Amino acid sequence: MKRVVITGAGVVSPVGSGAGTFFENLTKGVCGIGPITRFNTEGYKAKVAAEVKDFDPEAVGIDRAQAKRTDLFAQYAMAAALQAVADSGIEGHVTPERFGVYVGSGIGGMQTFVQETEKLLNRGPGRVSPFFVPMMIGNMAAGNIAIRFNAQGPCLPVVTACATSSHAIGEAFRAVKYGHADAIIAGGAEATILPLAVAGFSNMKALSESEDPEAASLPFDARRTGFVMGEGSGIVVLEEYEHAMARGAKIYAEVCGYGNTCDAYHITAPQAEGIGAANAIRLALEEAGYAGEKLYINAHGTGTPMNDKVETLAIKKAMGEEAARRALISSTKSMTGHMLGAAGGVEAVACAMALKTGIVPPTIHLNEPDPECDLNYVPNQAVKADPEMALSSSLGFGGHNAVIALRRV
Repeated sequence: MKRVVITGAGVVSPVGSGAGTFFENLTKGVCGIGPITRFNTEGYKAKVAAEVKDFDPEAVGIDRAQAKRTDLFAQYAMAAALQAVADSGIEGHVTPERFGVYVGSGIGGMQTFVQETEKLLNRGPGRVSPFFVPMMIGNMAAGNIAIRFNAQGPCLPVVTACATSSHAIGEAFRAVKYGHADAIIAGGAEATILPLAVAGFSNMKALSESEDPEAASLPFDARRTGFVMGEGSGIVVLEEYEHAMARGAKIYAEVCGYGNTCDAYHITAPQAEGIGAANAIRLALEEAGYAGEKLYINAHGTGTPMNDKVETLAIKKAMGEEAARRALISSTKSMTGHMLGAAGGVEAVACAMALKTGIVPPTIHLNEPDPECDLNYVPNQAVKADPEMALSSSLGFGGHNAVIALRRV
């Protein structure tokens, strides 16, 4: 079995693009949430979101013709992949048949779906774009990235709602670990800050209805009432350790464990005792060979009443009360909002950067701790803690649980 390391990282997020800028803003506690600008929110319960600002596809290397026939989620994915591949320096150092892409999306091209449906209803079938299907389908981000980098190895888009990116990275880790590829571009993307999605999430009582950006995304706080929608992409380049060393690549962290479980309980609600999430954490720690090292956990931490309480229980159940209380835990969704299928990708980058820099990002706006969420969630200020290991936890609708373990190199 091979060792697997992260040699490149790319981020498009509400708090900045590029892994360095993204992480610097996380450590500063920058909030990427603001009033929704994409549409008029009159009549909508949710008024704020974490939008990507000033995104220009041409400026990030996507030509105008390609952008016109690519949904926004796939543009975000391509932009982050271009960053990650450039950061890694992998191009020209891996044979195409050993180079893979595991990039997914929770929803895919929803913007395209809505726009083309409106054309069909208002202007007739002849006006629907011939690019409708390839723009809308959720695998096309992975397909386009593979085409761009001539990655002819394994290509596996994952769709597990909010756990998508973490499952994509975890499955890519396994593929490299067991020798099926030398390097894989992995992560996810999402772009669903649209009237239909906001209305749907609102009507199922999932979104915060606060109009104050500083009091909307409140993970582990007693005032929390729901999550805030975010968007963007997080991509990493996973590479076999010896392959990376042979070419002198820089290494952010080693991927050393992965847990993949299902609650098998409810389509949206977590199992009340956190059994499935706890098992995913335990599996990741076991594969990583965790032996009590100083640990940072980037929690799923959505800011919904049930998630944060259940996730707290899951951490305790998986690690034991004493070890759970020693861990440093934070939810960067307090700053980025919930980026849905992209969340695990950007949070894996946050974990890798925390190990590389020794700085643990905070959970901002944590001013009134919930007594049922009684672990160390690094409230409001980043800390220099030099963690030796990190977990990135993602829990998705359908009961999907994915946890990735990273180790400092």
